[in-house]
Amino acid sequence: MEISASAVKELREKTGAGMMDCKKALKETGGDMDKAADYLREQGILKAAKKADRAANEGIIYSYIHPGDKLGVLVEINCETDFVARTDDFRTMAKDIAMQIAAANPLYVIREEVDPELVEKEKSIYKAQAEKEGKPDNVVEKIVAGRLDKYFQEICLMEQPFVKDPNKTVNDLVTDKIAILGENMNIKRFARFRLGE
Repeated sequence: MEISASAVKELREKTGAGMMDCKKALKETGGDMDKAADYLREQGILKAAKKADRAANEGIIYSYIHPGDKLGVLVEINCETDFVARTDDFRTMAKDIAMQIAAANPLYVIREEVDPELVEKEKSIYKAQAEKEGKPDNVVEKIVAGRLDKYFQEICLMEQPFVKDPNKTVNDLVTDKIAILGENMNIKRFARFRLGE
């Protein structure tokens, strides 16, 4: 059964769960929105979404130096308690995220950080491209939205496909860890250094 992007988006807005989790839940339940929400709850994923409002003031700054010493990453990842920050699970996630930043070179953590002027510029480019392709007006907006989403997936860390498992996003990785460790977590900021840049 093919699951539409609008159904995934609706479930995501309703539950706060990650895109891939929502898609999987809809597939498992034959597209039934209520059953999919129950499925997410059973999997512990909704617990993670509910924890998102809690303050995350502890955590770590993790450093990763790529072999060859020409590329390095510093990333600040927050959680609620120092206890969780010291766990192997949390540190493994921090390492995975630092390696993601090294490999995929995101520019922002989340799409809300992207300069609105840059977003508008990209929109106008995508609109001009779609119009040049001769697409009807009602299709142009959908094309622009789709291309903009793809752009965010390239430049926003949380929306990037996770390099170790491209079926998940980095957001899904963090959501899974929240469900496992039972605390709210977020990636606060990062810096990527390449020798000579």
